[in-house]
Parts: sequence; C-alpha cells; structure tokens
Amino acid sequence: MIDLRSDTLTKPTPGMLAAMMAAAVGDDVYGEDPTANELERRVADYFGMEAGLFVPTGTMGNQVAVRVHCRPQDEVLLESTSHVYLWEAGAPAALSGVTLRQVDGRFGVLDVADLEDKLHPDDMHSVRSRLVCLENTHNRGGGTVYPLEKVAAVSAWARSHGLAMHLDGARVWNAVVASGVGLKEWARHFDTVSVCFSKGLGAPVGSALVGPKDLIAHGRRVRKLFGGAMRQVGYLAAACLYALDRHVGRLAEDHANAKIIAEAVAEVPGLRLVPPVVETNLVWFEVEPSLGSARGVAGRLREKGVLVAALGRNVIRAVTHLDVTADQCRRAADAIRGLV
Repeated sequence: MIDLRSDTLTKPTPGMLAAMMAAAVGDDVYGEDPTANELERRVADYFGMEAGLFVPTGTMGNQVAVRVHCRPQDEVLLESTSHVYLWEAGAPAALSGVTLRQVDGRFGVLDVADLEDKLHPDDMHSVRSRLVCLENTHNRGGGTVYPLEKVAAVSAWARSHGLAMHLDGARVWNAVVASGVGLKEWARHFDTVSVCFSKGLGAPVGSALVGPKDLIAHGRRVRKLFGGAMRQVGYLAAACLYALDRHVGRLAEDHANAKIIAEAVAEVPGLRLVPPVVETNLVWFEVEPSLGSARGVAGRLREKGVLVAALGRNVIRAVTHLDVTADQCRRAADAIRGLV
C-alpha cells in the first residue's frame, strides 16, 4: 500500500533507531537530559533565537506560544484555514481564554490589507488584539510557501501596532528547501517560532518552540501546566537531531514527487488542484460531482493500493514523504489517471 495520507506516517530509519538507542539521557524536568538540551540549543541557534523548548507535539508548541504571548480576553489574528484554528481542538479558548479572529486569505496567505481593519479599539467592551499567527508552509493552503515580502510586511504592521508575531513553522523546513530562504531570515520577523520534527523530517515524535529567553522560560512553566514535562526524553530528542542532520535537504525529493502526483491530478477531468501550483510536498485537490465524492474517490484509490486523505465532502490531500519513493509516486499517479 502506498500511503500518501500524511508526512507524519513515517517510521524511524535504521540509523535513526540506532541514534535513539545510543542517546545519552537524564531527567529533563531537572534540566539534566543532555540530548534534549543539545536539541534545544541547536534549534534555537538555527533560527537565531536565544532559547528553545522541546515539546511532544506541534499543537503544544503553538499553544504554549499563545499562552506566553496572551492573557485571557486577548485575541489572535490568523488566516481562517490555519492549523491553530482548524486542527487544534479549540485550545486557545479552552487552555488560555483567548479568542481567534479568522481572516480570509489566499491559499493561507494574508496581506497587510487583510488585517489593517481588524484591530479592535482600546475599549472595555472589546477583546484586546495581541498576537498575529502565520503558518509556513501553509497546510490547508496547499503547502504554500509564504512569500517573504508578505511576511516582512505583516510583521512590520503588527509591531507598529504593538502586536506580537508567532510562526507556526511545522513545515518551515519545506519552505527553506523550496524557497532557498534560510531559517534565520524567516525567523527574524517573529517573536516565537514553533517547528515540527515528525512532519517531513521523519522523527517519530517531537516539536520545538524557539524565542527569547524570558518567553521560553515562561513557556517551560506552561509546558508543565499543559502536561508536557518529560523525563528521559533524550531518546526522542536524538531522533530529532538525527533528522536535522540528515533529512532536511532530501525534502527536495518529496517536492519533486509531489509534482508527479499533481501532474496526474491535473490530467483527470473532474479533479482540480487547489491551489493550482504545488510548491512543496502537499497536493490538495477537489473532486467534482462527475467523479462522486472525495470519500468515494479515496475508496477507489485504496482499491488500487493508494491511500489518500478525504478531508471534506469534495476535498482530498495527498502528501509525499520519506517513506514513499519516486517509483511509488509514479504508480500512485497511474492509479489517479485510472480513475477515468
């Protein structure tokens, strides 16, 4: 079975497993896990930030960021299809008493013009606009790489209004490989950045939040509050370090393989790429009524040995990753063409 449902489905490589077994560990709650400490230091350095915090999931990384930037009754401005809004279970409201102001963009991308009339007045009747959250690459936007000039413009606007900036950079590694823009250049426009090691990089578990020392120190307390303090976590941190050393550059292969899938989708009457250009490893497409429903098309592809994710009545996502080869993607493309 060729599994294209998500890039979180990868299994550790033999080399990664060996690195995990050989990891030096200690009690991270006491700050004594050397491998976790090394991961936090290195990731912070990669982004030009002062400190890093290892967390088990990308959702926790984002929610720690929301908590350290905001107080109850504050508001986050973000694109309406952002992961923080769609797929984090209402956590800002439930965990931090924070509301989300959804702003419609284009394939996940916002301009300053989309935001400038969204600020609330300084009035006791209103929530307080406090944080802008961007996502790069943007999952529901089709793996779109956020144009750097738009990031810079939004950041300058936000800071001119006293707003903090957070980047959901779960797949920022893909943005770096696709655009050639380095991590520090992306990060300098944000106060905090969350990154994921189990999307694309092949680690079994793990994300990190990076930012200024004071915010990360506060974040460590919030991580405890959210149940994310861990003990001999170096075994997991070792997998993340292995992935950073070996699996970032190869993301270009995933991007090339995604284009193989996208070309097949574009050739099939009744399927439509959304967005029409695939930039990274995510291929989102819509199913027109002539072909049935997304679930029905996914079922037909399953019968041909290809798994994709039906994520709406007429929406499908296919994701390339470490555990699918170019040959498998060509076979998957043939199965897609075979739908008609």
